[in-house]
Amino acid sequence: MDLASLKIFYTTGVEGAVSKASKKLNCVQSNVTARIKQLENDLGVQLFYRKQRGMELTPPGKVLMVYAKKALVLFEDARKAVQETGTLKGPLHIGSLETIAAVRLPRVLTCFHSEYPGVDLTIQTGTDTQLKTMVADYQLDAAFVEASTKNPVLEQMPVFNEELVVVSGINAKPPKTMSHPTLIVFPEGCTYRRILKKWFNKNGIHSFKIMEFGSHEGILGCVSAGLGVTLFPVSLIHRLNYNEKLRFYKLPKDEGNLGINFIKPKNAIKTRAMAEFQRIVHEESENFPKSKNMML
Repeated sequence: MDLASLKIFYTTGVEGAVSKASKKLNCVQSNVTARIKQLENDLGVQLFYRKQRGMELTPPGKVLMVYAKKALVLFEDARKAVQETGTLKGPLHIGSLETIAAVRLPRVLTCFHSEYPGVDLTIQTGTDTQLKTMVADYQLDAAFVEASTKNPVLEQMPVFNEELVVVSGINAKPPKTMSHPTLIVFPEGCTYRRILKKWFNKNGIHSFKIMEFGSHEGILGCVSAGLGVTLFPVSLIHRLNYNEKLRFYKLPKDEGNLGINFIKPKNAIKTRAMAEFQRIVHEESENFPKSKNMML
């Protein structure tokens, strides 16, 4: 059993088919099949059920998947640690909520790239739920997520605090007086969507129409046109220059402040690239401009 065979086995387990695994690994299908067969012979167990369409892990295969994943993550961490003996380089995969990526990260990324151009830094956005799962599964090195949820396998560092406001069109009725409001939001799993629904529920409103969009501009554009209501950080509304196009409603202090944590796996190797990225995040969070007064 070697690392290359484990990588082929793990990729096939994730993809569920030899053809998909070979495409992802950029190798021929016969090599994937041969490596898996050799691994099964070495271990003396069957790792996959061969079906007419695809492959399904056997119970021993599911056990090996757990260890294969750990081995591949450990190898990648070791490679990064060795590469950092000189100039910082190599990949660094960071996840972020959409709003944080739009407002907080541009200066962070600019500073980091300026100081460490050799690091291949990538940013992937997603919902709070998606990002936490991806960090826990080692698909991301770290991520910016909502601070409320605790997870024993994740290390969490508070970095930002966002002031949230309910937002409607200039001429719209106050949200609390709406009997069946239209919520213009990101897809299910979005933190702001959850908080907005909770706020309406607390005010006795439980019936909604949902309109989902994939961008901040799409949501705020529809809200400013009077199509519905949303909830966003004040900093994002400033950033997108919607101050004069919307009406804002403050939330109570215990509901209107959203902490943002920087999370990463607890057992991940502490690389210099990650340490420097966290340093820049901390410096920029200290220097980030405070929210201006808004018409409420």
